[in-house]
Amino acid sequence: MSIKRRTFGKLAAAGTVAGIAGSARAQDKKPITIGFGMALTGGLAPNGKSALLGMQIWEADTNAKGGILGRPVKLVYYDDQSNPSQVPGIYTKLLDVDKVDIVVSGYATNMVAPAMPVVMQHDRTFFSLLGLAVNTEFHYKRYFSVTPTGGPNPKQSFSEGFFAVAMEQTPKPTTLAITGADAEFPRNALDGVRVQAKKLGLKIVYDKTYPPATADYTPIVRAVAATNPDMFFAASYPPDSVGIIRASHEIGFKPKLFGGGMVGLQATAIKTQLGPLLNGIVTYDFWLPWAGFANDAGRELLKKYQEKSAAAGVDLLGYYIPPFSYGLLQIVEQAITATGGTDDTKLADYCSKTTFKTVAGDIKFNAEGEWSEAQVMATQFQGVSGNGVDQFRDPKREVILWPTKYKTGNIIYPYDPTK
Repeated sequence: MSIKRRTFGKLAAAGTVAGIAGSARAQDKKPITIGFGMALTGGLAPNGKSALLGMQIWEADTNAKGGILGRPVKLVYYDDQSNPSQVPGIYTKLLDVDKVDIVVSGYATNMVAPAMPVVMQHDRTFFSLLGLAVNTEFHYKRYFSVTPTGGPNPKQSFSEGFFAVAMEQTPKPTTLAITGADAEFPRNALDGVRVQAKKLGLKIVYDKTYPPATADYTPIVRAVAATNPDMFFAASYPPDSVGIIRASHEIGFKPKLFGGGMVGLQATAIKTQLGPLLNGIVTYDFWLPWAGFANDAGRELLKKYQEKSAAAGVDLLGYYIPPFSYGLLQIVEQAITATGGTDDTKLADYCSKTTFKTVAGDIKFNAEGEWSEAQVMATQFQGVSGNGVDQFRDPKREVILWPTKYKTGNIIYPYDPTK
């Protein structure tokens, strides 16, 4: 396996003489190393690179204030190429060769899952970034995820909002078509969808997966459309989401509700690529600056991020992942500070019973290392015109439909991309 080591550059300068002195003292000490793989190339790279910049901002912020316990922090990371087969080798190297102090995951369920056995074999505490219900099969006591899915049924929590919105419509939709790639994330998401469909008495008229390397989605969409479903739920990664949406427009596929679990539609580059093709789609989102739970610390992080995003060639707005990649490392920082070091047993014990204050909000973990209460939104794109970036700063372009307490507008129903 050919992998290239990347580490973040110089420490940020502190703003005062005392701060500079503190940073210098920290710099003289052995750094606390935090290791991970990250999707910096391949289909997941738009989100992976955005996540990395959020982590690098945390690294700079932390070192500017003297590090953790008087020691600087250093990110040690490798490109997993959006390829799950690369992940075990990367984590073996991080743990056995680099001997990192802390191990965290990269972006995406499909990358988190293959890292789990390696981390478990080393009996290390694992801090996870946006992986859906990864611990459902492992039940690892040292796993902690910042993904806002959670509660007793994390797989179902991912799509709960989509179905809650659907059941509010008159007349209620009764038939459902579902699809996704034959991979970890879609399998977990669609497991949850099937449970909810049964609970709600929905008839599933199409339920098939496609190969992860699929390039032409027109045959898939044609097969789905032939079943004439009221609702269409896709558990798709960015390349799939774009392909499915374009194919649906080409053949005129218009169920009453379209979207579901389409990863990628949260990324600014994909929003601007698709433009008006987004209109009417109802999908999930995890964090938006106009959401009722968003805090000032998160919005302040976005200012820092957006000042750097263009030059770094990453997602320009950074709404989706940076609050969580930065927040993940805030949890690491708080746990190390509270326990006085990087002992995995002490870290896991502390994380299992602590509520963490982060830029993404307050995070408390349940016994499976998921959020104790899920916080996944259902949103709808409305009034998108052209392909400009600035329109996506407007809360009216991505309307929060659910949870009701955070609702910012009403659904346009049934789905009609021409409206």
